[in-house]
Amino acid sequence: MSDVSQPVKPVSNMQRTSVMEAFVARSFRGAALGRWRAFAPLVVLIVLCILISIANPNFIEPRNLVRIANSAAVPLTLAMGMTFIILMGSIDLSVEGTLSVAAMVLVLLAANDSNAHDYGWLAVLASVAAATVMGLANGILQTTLRIPSFMATLGMWFIGLGISVYMLGGSAVRLMDPELRALALSRFLGFPLAVWVALAAFAVAAVIQYHTRLGRHIVALGGGEDVAELSGVNPKRVRIAAFGLAGFFFGVAGVLAAAQLGQSNAVIADGRLFAAVTAVVVGGTALTGGEGGVLNTLVGVLIVTVLANGMILLGISPYIQQTVQGLLIIAAVALSLDRIHLKIVK
Repeated sequence: MSDVSQPVKPVSNMQRTSVMEAFVARSFRGAALGRWRAFAPLVVLIVLCILISIANPNFIEPRNLVRIANSAAVPLTLAMGMTFIILMGSIDLSVEGTLSVAAMVLVLLAANDSNAHDYGWLAVLASVAAATVMGLANGILQTTLRIPSFMATLGMWFIGLGISVYMLGGSAVRLMDPELRALALSRFLGFPLAVWVALAAFAVAAVIQYHTRLGRHIVALGGGEDVAELSGVNPKRVRIAAFGLAGFFFGVAGVLAAAQLGQSNAVIADGRLFAAVTAVVVGGTALTGGEGGVLNTLVGVLIVTVLANGMILLGISPYIQQTVQGLLIIAAVALSLDRIHLKIVK
């Protein structure tokens, strides 16, 4: 057997050029795809509005636009909190339990038809504080016990619902405070106050994500926890703060939900989890974390709300509406994931 090795042929300049051109072409294609993916939700929203307006001109009437904005108030506030959790690559399933507790605390401490309490706006503070504590508990449970956020928040979901139903006695308690009911009944510049509160929540979330260290650290964790930790990020502290922040937004949403409904009951939060997650994902925030943000979520909330409103105007069956929403979230996830570079799907 010969020990003489075959000489290695040198790479020619032409081959180097071809490889470089291929690399640059792939880079440009990847950048173009990334830009398209970023603007796709906004394009979908615009096309959706145009199509519905053509099918039913009543869609663009001022009264219907106010109705859309009012319907989007609670989902937008909830989705702000959910966005920070998904940006980390985690999930918060305690939405419905936390919102139920917030609404229950508000109604039982404000003027109501069940007891003699009448703490006014202090009830709002207590409501938001209770939801924030539940969020912090989610973060502490996940980081201390080192269990997946899915399981930690799932447990908190049922704990919150159980506490809410027990405190309400299994019945509906009406909110009698006129100032708190004004959040849903009074208007400013033609829109209910709840819409302005939701926009304020969006503004707060935007400032936190784009102009604070916490926001940058949340995105960094979603992009890669190991790298973020090497860069000086404290994962445990950031996770606890992010879950507490989500609880705060869920609490504000609970206040708005109780004000709009005029009461708190066992089913006040039904379907809110699906709405929040759908809005975040449809807006383009990746479930894998590190990509997207509250601006994307705003567009996602509008897509979901406009679609629901349009299907009602067109007289589409509620069962078909649920099917369309399911297809929408599947399509959104498929578009938001970079499947070319995703080696493992679990």
